[in-house]
Amino acid sequence: MTTDDIQFLYEYDRWANHRVFEAAAALTPEQFTRDLGGSFASVRDTLIHILAAEWIWLSFWTVPELNMEVEKELRARRAQLFNPALFPDLAAVLSKWEEIKPTQTAFVDSLSDELLARQVPFRSGHASLAHLMQHMANHSTYHRGQVSLMMRQLQAQPAATDFVLFLGEKIAAAQATASAS
Repeated sequence: MTTDDIQFLYEYDRWANHRVFEAAAALTPEQFTRDLGGSFASVRDTLIHILAAEWIWLSFWTVPELNMEVEKELRARRAQLFNPALFPDLAAVLSKWEEIKPTQTAFVDSLSDELLARQVPFRSGHASLAHLMQHMANHSTYHRGQVSLMMRQLQAQPAATDFVLFLGEKIAAAQATASAS
């Protein structure tokens, strides 16, 4: 996987998150926080989990030296920063995303192919940064799917976030730009 591939994947991730946030805006406060019995209780809790995961992975990748002590500290900090009680509504969730997004974008844009090949501590071994970054994007996709199901349970319209829709928008935008030239 090249830097171009990762940058495109993370552009998709941000696009898909944005679409899910837009869809969640149609929920009432009660619907947004209603316990639906999923892996994470509510739409809110699932969105917070997505953001917390994106934050902690980015933190793992950007610390000067990741070790057990640093990982433990980051996990404790994540528990504090992403406690669902701190996010009473979608505006609070969006505010946290707006804090994370620029740092994530800057990190992704600064990558080189050499950095993507770098081996990063992971569980009891190591994995390439590229593979861990793919994991994070796939993780978010998985949980956005859970939000779609929750939206349906709430009789609300879920966001369509298929990668092919993102590609279609990119192709249409490129064609429009070419036609305007």
